[in-house]
Amino acid sequence: MSKELVFGHQNPDTDAIVAAKAYSYLQNQLGYDTEAVALGEPNAETAYVLNHFDEPTPRIVTAVKPEVDAVMLVDHNEFQQSVSDIESVQVTHVVDHHRIANFNTDQPLEYRAEPVGCTSTILTNMFAEKDVKIPVKLAGLMMSAIISDTLLLKSPTTTDKDKEALRALAQIADVDYESYGIEMLKAGTNVDAKSDQELIDADAKSFDINGKNVRIDQINVVDFEDVLKRQSSIMKAMSDEAQSEGYDLFLVLVTDILNSNSKMIVVGEPTDAVEKAFNAKLTDSVMDLPGVVSRKKQVVPQLTDALN
Repeated sequence: MSKELVFGHQNPDTDAIVAAKAYSYLQNQLGYDTEAVALGEPNAETAYVLNHFDEPTPRIVTAVKPEVDAVMLVDHNEFQQSVSDIESVQVTHVVDHHRIANFNTDQPLEYRAEPVGCTSTILTNMFAEKDVKIPVKLAGLMMSAIISDTLLLKSPTTTDKDKEALRALAQIADVDYESYGIEMLKAGTNVDAKSDQELIDADAKSFDINGKNVRIDQINVVDFEDVLKRQSSIMKAMSDEAQSEGYDLFLVLVTDILNSNSKMIVVGEPTDAVEKAFNAKLTDSVMDLPGVVSRKKQVVPQLTDALN
């Protein structure tokens, strides 16, 4: 059996890195020859997680065709969020919890998608279904991914399956997930150490919405002022990137992880569609979004409706 690479989306977050590792481990136990890789450097939160559990950072790739003919995707399916040469290889497996868009294959594949808060939740259940034991360290990593994606179970994307998986993984890892989770989430909020470019790219994803090229980044903070004090320079970086990459809209969702609220910085057009999507007004290119924390559930669907 030929080797396959397993990876999450560009600008990987904790779930993208961990899910690749977890799915690769599971598939190897089932007889496949796989390697978990990443499509970018881990962010500060993910680096904290990997360091905490003494887990090596996955190898970073920018293309896969030079190495393999087939790949497995986790935590994404949209080709614009994947590796640069994704259309040059066969996609044999997908495990994801996002919308399905801009995705097609020439051959049948195994596709597992569930409307849960985290890919690692799906994988937890897949381990049980395949009767494969989750190692202690991997359980800690997968637990961290669920904490990250659900903001310690506070996100509206959280389901009962996420809660059950998190508790089961925490028990295997022998970790108090609540105290650990708070420290883990805080580790990803040190925005002062990052440049404007790093901030707008660190957790950014591109979406094709009714012909509009929309870029949405999310920055987690414990104080909105950590980002808003740099608004003018951040907006310049957003504008420059939008022009160079052809984005119609560039949105930066700044999320207060302690109080579960967000503010959105908007560059591009049509701004009236953004205001319509959230039934709110922009003031100096910033919109208050109380209670909004999930890009997947509270931003993308609303924008899609407004732009359609």
